[in-house]
Amino acid sequence: MRKQLTRMFQLAAVLVSTTVATAAEKLPALGADPARTSISGLSSGAFMAVQYDVAYSSTTLGVGVVAGGPYNCAFVNEGGIAACTQGTPVGFASYEAARGFAALGQIDLVENLAKSKVYLFSGTKDTVVKQSVVDSVRDFYTLANVPATNLVYVNNIASGHAFISPSFGNPCPTNTSPFVNECIAADGGLYDQPGAILTQIYGPLNARAEILSAKPVAFDQTEFASPLTGMAATGYLYIPSSCQNSAAKTCAVHVVFHGCEQGAMEVGDDVYGKTGYNEWADTNSIVVLYPQLDSTEIPPNPKGCWDWWGYTGLNFQTQSGQQLSATRAMVQRLTKQ
Repeated sequence: MRKQLTRMFQLAAVLVSTTVATAAEKLPALGADPARTSISGLSSGAFMAVQYDVAYSSTTLGVGVVAGGPYNCAFVNEGGIAACTQGTPVGFASYEAARGFAALGQIDLVENLAKSKVYLFSGTKDTVVKQSVVDSVRDFYTLANVPATNLVYVNNIASGHAFISPSFGNPCPTNTSPFVNECIAADGGLYDQPGAILTQIYGPLNARAEILSAKPVAFDQTEFASPLTGMAATGYLYIPSSCQNSAAKTCAVHVVFHGCEQGAMEVGDDVYGKTGYNEWADTNSIVVLYPQLDSTEIPPNPKGCWDWWGYTGLNFQTQSGQQLSATRAMVQRLTKQ
């Protein structure tokens, strides 16, 4: 009886998700520049950002990793998930795994990573993902021949486990929801992490917008992935006015992966509307894609984390992985000429 009730609730959730999705718009084909795609993320979203950068390295310009770990971490380190959050993962093991998948044609060539623009962040008060884990991401990209001039590692701010926003969030040392904090930078002002990430990837930027030219919009994710992948029915997108209609061909696309317990189901628009990415995107012709996960029983993902340990299948870290391929299809739609 309990199993039957559980199944009924799951089916009901799928039906509700489908109903919500029909109210969202279809993701538009903007014709944005496919050579100017980049990604960033927090926590499980940071693991996901690394996976995307490695799997699609030939078409990815750069990556922002906030409190995340190296590629395929849970499968190449003794201790699995625990080692990849609280231990000292081996960057060389991740690099060798990437080389192996590339040799099989399951991801792009690792040699492409040498051109990647990389931003890394680890707060000194982060109790969820230790700094030693982010150190291993630095080691991974160093092994991939990313030059020191292309890699920035910020590891001296007393932040908890969070995106760091210049305009919204918990006190800096906080390690709780919504996992967005405000922190003081070395110059005495509020640290602007979205600006730092996008500057590292795209170079000098125009000043951030004080008033946005548009609003985030919901779009239907179900055409890219079913609820059984853990992905929500609805994702979010910010399109600056400069990237609407035929003007989008010179616009960049930046993907932001939220962390665990940080999807719209849990925190509303705190990530896709308040972190500060949209303000920088608005004045610099960057379209921002915010794909979304739900907390689910099937697949087993009660905290709404992106898959970096295999709950959607053992191919999660390759181009055939369900969440990676869905996100890639979204990017391809936005860059479709």
